[in-house]
Amino acid sequence: MSTQFHTLKVSNIQRETKGCVSVAFEVPEALRENFTFSSGQYLTLKTDISGEEIRRSYSLCSSPHENQWRVAIKEIPNGKFSSYANQHLQTGDTLEVMAPMGNFKIEPNPSNSNHYLLFAAGSGVTPVFSILKTILKEEPLSTLTLFYGNKGISEIIFREELEAIKNRFLDRINIIHVFSRENIGIPLLKGRIDAQRTKELLHAFLKNQTVSSAYICGPQEMILAVKDELIVFGLSAAQIHFELFHAAPVEKKIDSEHAQQAAFESKIELIMDGERTNFYLSSDGPTILEAAYKAGADAPFACKGGVCCTCKAKVLRGEISMDVNYALTPEEVAQGYILTCQAHPTSNDVLISFDD
Repeated sequence: MSTQFHTLKVSNIQRETKGCVSVAFEVPEALRENFTFSSGQYLTLKTDISGEEIRRSYSLCSSPHENQWRVAIKEIPNGKFSSYANQHLQTGDTLEVMAPMGNFKIEPNPSNSNHYLLFAAGSGVTPVFSILKTILKEEPLSTLTLFYGNKGISEIIFREELEAIKNRFLDRINIIHVFSRENIGIPLLKGRIDAQRTKELLHAFLKNQTVSSAYICGPQEMILAVKDELIVFGLSAAQIHFELFHAAPVEKKIDSEHAQQAAFESKIELIMDGERTNFYLSSDGPTILEAAYKAGADAPFACKGGVCCTCKAKVLRGEISMDVNYALTPEEVAQGYILTCQAHPTSNDVLISFDD
């Protein structure tokens, strides 16, 4: 996994809604192999704003077959990077960009004849938009249903493109908009996408259909509600894929196995870009990522909330515990991968690699 940032020029900026822009990057030919991506993945961006280094991860809304690297950035209250992108960023400016990554993705197969179910809310449509375009292009026998929640019609990101796709693929995709604040005269489509509404939507639109896979992206509360209802509807956990844009704050998890142990000092060794950094860290101290930064290692990160996997690394020796994990799959955890922004040592000697 590459942890290196590359300086990319902004090639185009489009106003998608009053509070959202999409930003495209010019990727030089020499970097294109490194920037190969799957639909659903994201880019980590870095820039200096008023003397402060700010990093954020944004999902790619473009599809690989479009030969474009475009992300959508919705402005949020007091959001330093999102406000900068919406109000000040211009075509021709440069940003530091890390190669695409992320587990919320799809690998299309032309022989598939699947029905994909997509749930999105607000800017959570960004990776879902990439996924649906890829399915329509690369899997000609597959069909899709998208439930997309917003406050109202004016808040729909990619509104014109979604309408064009719906009209072009009338027999392959059904797009259902749900509005929390705007009344379009259909009670079922008025309100938030919560557990009850999800249940009603599934029975109204998919009662006699077989769903192969489901992809959900949006706020944590919505994702958990939809996920639970999909399981009741008959999907297995393996069929449900989701990505959080924001996670609710959680209390630090206490590892019961080590809860009774007194705090101890652990020797941490990091491998990154072939170089090694050593430092000591108390088992009840800050996260490994925070300690690595204090030790002078320019370790990769973005959200610091366990939501993205920008800070992903592999434990080669020793043991750790994580406060939360919203990004790694069970298979990755079993293979020794961790989110360093959530990791604390639980053994005296730990070796971690960002290069594996």
